[in-house]
Amino acid sequence: MRTLLVVDAANVVGSVPDGWWRDRRGAAERLRDSLVGYAADGIPGHPGPLDVVLVVEGAARGVDSVPGVSVRSAPGSGDDLIVEVAAAAEDRACVVVTADRELRRRVGESGAVCVGPRTVRP
Repeated sequence: MRTLLVVDAANVVGSVPDGWWRDRRGAAERLRDSLVGYAADGIPGHPGPLDVVLVVEGAARGVDSVPGVSVRSAPGSGDDLIVEVAAAAEDRACVVVTADRELRRRVGESGAVCVGPRTVRP
């Protein structure tokens, strides 16, 4: 089974002060597009191909999926949806990309491994 890579869009986008706050949806779309390569090639310790889920919230809702990256719009808290997606991974490896300590604790309860935003940022 492929490893599931779940990306906390708000946390990863917010980790680089590049003006993302002026266009949250555009920033999420740029992140989504950059994840396509990781879907094919993998990340350190988790060779590709990976199943990639990008979780967006707030002003970034409505970003479309692309081949290789499934985008899920959180109806409320992005963290809650990330926890739900990680818990549904069941018997396969799940890696969550976030620096949020509380989210790391929550997804760790379901067995997910966490890595920081730099894992998927240049």
